[in-house]
Parts: sequence; structure tokens; C-alpha cells
Amino acid sequence: MLIRINGAHVLDPGNIDEKKDIIINDHLIEAILDPDENMTKTDIKIVDARKMILVPGLIDIHVHLREPGYEHKETIETGLAAAARGGFTAVCSMPNTNPVNDNSQVTMFIIRRANELGLSKVYPAGAITQKSMGSTLARIKDMKQAGIVAVTDDGKPVEDSNMMQQALEYCKGLKLPVFVHAEQLSVANGGSMNEGPVAKSLGLKGIPNAAESIMVVR
Repeated sequence: MLIRINGAHVLDPGNIDEKKDIIINDHLIEAILDPDENMTKTDIKIVDARKMILVPGLIDIHVHLREPGYEHKETIETGLAAAARGGFTAVCSMPNTNPVNDNSQVTMFIIRRANELGLSKVYPAGAITQKSMGSTLARIKDMKQAGIVAVTDDGKPVEDSNMMQQALEYCKGLKLPVFVHAEQLSVANGGSMNEGPVAKSLGLKGIPNAAESIMVVR
């Protein structure tokens, strides 16, 4: 069946930023028309999208799917169902699973499970260090061969500067992006929000800007 999406504000990298009608045939876009442009075909389902925005599938580069190990918080299925519902057709999953995604076996499990579900596409990120503990490099090359697209220790900084340099140089050779959690824990010192008047008014311990800037400069 043909579907015509009428009057949506279309945003597309192909320099489209205006109201258009979209013709879909067998799940594929067949044509992009000016609003109310006539068609000879009559067997067509009309979708009124005049108050809506239509975009290509969105990509979220930081999600927590938590499977394996923390299924009580999120599963690959629930996370991808939510992503698809919100228009995100691809996501990059963080390695904060149990076991940590620091080896090819966990990477392959995540990809295989996502493919079985047939929802949004998953691009896993692997850990920089084993168990995200910051002391020993993870099996990054093996994980890349298994399908990771980046490495990160997610919410944990790699505080050892030599380890961080080793990771960056190694990943440069693999042409693999490194996502960094920029926080010097000794400077953050257990704070819970940005240091300033709001933190003081709430009686909360603040985190100074230096906790982030020191790590970025490094």
C-alpha cells in the first residue's frame, strides 16, 4: 500500500527545511512532493502530519542498555523499543554492563541480541580498560573486530595519565574514537552538582570547574 504523509515540516541533510508531502511505497520513500501536489494514484493511505516535524532516523551516541547483568534497570529490548518509539533508529551503547563490555564475547552478545530483536540498530562502545577500572587496557583490537565503534569507560575517568596516553595512541592506530569522562575525582571530591550559589543554597557539596578542565587540558 502507498502511504502519503501530508504537510509535515521536513528536515533533511539534503537541504530540505520546509513543508513537504512524502510518498512511501513498500516501506521506502518513493517521492518528496510539494504540499497538496496531485497524484494520479488513488489507492493510497493519507497521514495528516501538518503539525508535525519529519526527520530521518535520529542517532543517540550515549545510551545505557545495561544488558547483560543489570536487566532490572534496562534490557536491550526495552531500551531499543524506547529508542524506536522516540524516532532513534540507531544508538551507541555504553559498556557499563556486568560483565563489562571489555572483550569480544560481550560485544558479540550485544550485537547478536539487538539483531534478533530487529528494532533500532546498536553500535556498541567497548571499555577503554579492563572492567573499566583504569589500570589495564581492555582487549580493544578484539572488540573492534567484533563490532565496537568507540571505546569509553563511561562514567569513570581514566585517571592515570600514562594509561590514557597509551589508550589514545593505541586507538589512533586502530582509527577508533575515544569517549572520555572528564572528571578529576580528587578535585570533584564527592560533589553532587556544579559548584556555585545554587549548590550553596541547597546545602549540597559542589564540584569545581577545575575537576573537568584539568582532565580536558591533559
